[in-house]
Amino acid sequence: MTEQPCRPVAAYETYQEAERAVDHLSDLGFPVPRVAIFGTDVRLVEQGIGRMNYAAAVLHGAASGHLPGALMAWLSGLVDWLDHVISALLLALYGLIFGAAVGALFGMPAHALQGVRRDFASFRSMQPSKYKVVVHEAVGDGAVRLIGGLRTTGGGPIRT
Repeated sequence: MTEQPCRPVAAYETYQEAERAVDHLSDLGFPVPRVAIFGTDVRLVEQGIGRMNYAAAVLHGAASGHLPGALMAWLSGLVDWLDHVISALLLALYGLIFGAAVGALFGMPAHALQGVRRDFASFRSMQPSKYKVVVHEAVGDGAVRLIGGLRTTGGGPIRT
């Protein structure tokens, strides 16, 4: 979309509304490869999910280590040509246990190094506050006309 001149044809407060507008254009036969949804006014949101102490750090480390350990061990077990299914499953079980142990061993020191500076668990996400439906300049007038018939709860066509 950045190679050709583009034109915003509608702005919405939610992604679902912008998605609905593109779906509306698609239903009316508009060339969808010439449409994009741009998120604007992006902000970082960090959501707390719980208190972090040594026990929680060990559990989080074990949870993050068990699957990679199981996968690596399972792949190693597939190399064995005799009884490779039994070998792979048994190694995957051992890898799951080993991965969880290694993850737990790394989780506790990582939490200890942060000290009391950060005693909560959280996850971060990027969230736009507005969504613009943008089309190639060559088909902009048609998109404005087609999108004008769409009923929305917020936002809507941009007047040009």
